[in-house]
Formats: sequence, structure tokens, C-alpha cells
Amino acid sequence: MNAVPGYTLPSIKYKQKATIATAVAFVFVGLCVAMGFDPALLFTEFHYVRDLAGSMTPPNFKVFWSDAGIYMAIAESLCMAFLGTLLGGLGGLALAFGSAGPTMPWKGVRMVCRGILTLLRVIPTLILILIFVVSVGIGPFSGVLTLLLATIGGFGQLFTQVIEQAEPKPLEAVYSVGASRVQVIRFGLWPQVLPSFIANMFYAYDVNLRAGIGLGIFGGGGVGFQLFMAIRLLHYKEAFALICVTVVLIVLMEKASDLLRTSLLQKNL
Repeated sequence: MNAVPGYTLPSIKYKQKATIATAVAFVFVGLCVAMGFDPALLFTEFHYVRDLAGSMTPPNFKVFWSDAGIYMAIAESLCMAFLGTLLGGLGGLALAFGSAGPTMPWKGVRMVCRGILTLLRVIPTLILILIFVVSVGIGPFSGVLTLLLATIGGFGQLFTQVIEQAEPKPLEAVYSVGASRVQVIRFGLWPQVLPSFIANMFYAYDVNLRAGIGLGIFGGGGVGFQLFMAIRLLHYKEAFALICVTVVLIVLMEKASDLLRTSLLQKNL
């Protein structure tokens, strides 16, 4: 069919984008109707946020001089993230070696290890913290156990993929000179996966530090629990001060982990 002079037919790419946009619009409208949600509330109900912001400002930083327990809570959050990352990373690495084909020849063992990683990965961290709060009580120990299992599930699968994507030629070279499987893993595989393991462990620490603060609100201890108590007692200015310090703490630890990761990777390479 010839186009009318002065007009251009829409391209196939334009039709595809229009179809996707229309489908997204229909899904959005359908979800709003199903949940009884009025999209206009996104533009008309922000006065509650304005009122809350007014009650939280200016932040009351005097709480850091009047309550020495806050410093202990900050130290608890840092220790929770460190222990959860270290123990969870080692556990995830062990399960990764057990679930990866290049390191585990028995299919049954691989299936069991992958099943454990899948189970830990699909359980939400909030469910885990509630289970541990009920079983071992409120405090940093519950937070450490939650971060430990969350790290095993999340990063164990990542370590498995790193091991399986390793270059096979160095492994074959070490194996060809009569090395055992353990020696092949030590001298052919481990040097390849170590940089990724180091980088991901530092990333896991950043993730766990943020998650640990959030878990404290549900009884995991640390500065998150202090923040929850300040909000519960309607001490909003103290709560805002804790939020500001938490943001600064996370940024500083992120920069420190970046520097350490870069330094260790350069030395390793």
C-alpha cells in the first residue's frame, strides 16, 4: 500500500513501543481498580509528609551526647554486618563449591547444595528475623543469624556461577601433569575466582550493613532498634538525627570498602 503524499506511516519499532505502552497502561489501571487505589493520592496526600518533615526538623544531635548507648548500637550494627558477611560468605563459598560442576563430580551432592541455596534465597529476610527473634530473642544475635543465612543464599548462588564460568584451560593444564582434584581447584580454579570472591564480599558487607539497620527495627538490635524506639516514643527529631548519622555511616563504610577492595585486588593481580 502506498502512503498518502505528505504523510509517513508509523514504523514497526514505533508500533511495538505503542503496544507496550498501551499494555502497561491497561495493567496499571487494572491493578489500581483491583486494589482500590486512587492514583490521584500520589499528588494530593503529600501534606502528611510535609507535617512529618516539620516535626522531624531540625534534627536533635544532642542525643549523641546524652545517650552513650547509641554508640554501642552503631558498633553493634557494624559488627552484625561484619559477622554476617564473613560467616555467610564462607558458608556460601562452601555450598558453591559443592553445587558447581567443576568442583563437585557427584550430581546428588550438587542437587542438595543447590536446593539449600535456593531455599535460603527465596525466604525473605523479614521472615528470617521474625523467626530468630521468636527463637533466640531480641538482639544483635538474631540479626547476625539473619544476615548469615541471607548472605549464604544470595551470594552462594553468585559464587556458583563464578566457579562454573571459570576458564577451563588452566584447570586442564594442571590436571594434565597428574594433579589431584584438590590441587586442580587450588592452583587452577582458586586464582581465577579469588578476585571475584573478594569484590563480592565487600559488596555483601555494604548490603548487609544497610539490611542490618533495617532488621534492627524488627528486633535485630543495632542502631535500627534505637531508631525504632525513637519513632515509637514520638521523638522524631532524635530519629531524624539517627537517620542522618546512619546515612553518613553507610557512605563512609562504602568508601572504605571500595578502597580496601581496590587495594586487595591490585595486590592479588
